[in-house]
Amino acid sequence: MTLVYEELTVAVLLGAVIGSFLNVCIHRLPLNESLLWPGSRCPRCRAAIHWYDNIPLLSYLWLRGRCRNCGRRISWRYPLVEALNAVGYGLIVWRFGFGKTALVYLLLWSALLVVSFIDLDHMIIPDRITVPGIALGLVVGTLLLPHWWDSILGLLVGGGLLYFIAWVSPYLFGKEGMGGGDIKLLAMIGAFLGWKPAILTIFFGGVLGAVVGLSLMAVRVIRREAYLPFGPFLSLGAVVVMLYGREIMDWYGSLLSGGE
Repeated sequence: MTLVYEELTVAVLLGAVIGSFLNVCIHRLPLNESLLWPGSRCPRCRAAIHWYDNIPLLSYLWLRGRCRNCGRRISWRYPLVEALNAVGYGLIVWRFGFGKTALVYLLLWSALLVVSFIDLDHMIIPDRITVPGIALGLVVGTLLLPHWWDSILGLLVGGGLLYFIAWVSPYLFGKEGMGGGDIKLLAMIGAFLGWKPAILTIFFGGVLGAVVGLSLMAVRVIRREAYLPFGPFLSLGAVVVMLYGREIMDWYGSLLSGGE
């Protein structure tokens, strides 16, 4: 039990540290800036941030969410991303232990986190994440999934389904559906997780998107014609499937077998 707690502690701390770098990715990728140079700086006054002001979560609390140099507020998104990545790493290690599967899922979790916040901010999903992610997903997927072709089918089914939805949406609904970024994102998820999880990801992502969209319309936060970025919902769907996909598919299989 002590070893389990130690592994979880290491995972959470590692997640928080990597979450700090994810904030750099979220801010700089849409601007096509280097991720390595210059070092961390205040997004307001552009002053360099010293290492002791860049400790994940703790520095934000110590400085009360303000830049030491200019005193202006720093977005709550920075500690949120660090906390989400830390919690995600803890969940994955708790579910799968430290091993090959967990390492792959940790990588996917962080990629989905970056994609989600960039899509929320800019309504784009950068190819600099999804295209290399598809290639990496094919490599690790063919090594970890039950069959080597599961990863290839996951890419084709995931990307193909959203491409079909995007193609038919103008004819059925009179407006465009999924964007190219969403298609590549689900292709990446399918390459990592396989074709069945890719289908489940679409289902859960669609349900979550519909619930959130209808709720926001009900309280008049958005109008019916407003566009909601779909990347965060696909990412949430992928997280559900990543953590509990096997149990969900086993449960569904038991329902089918029980009905025969």
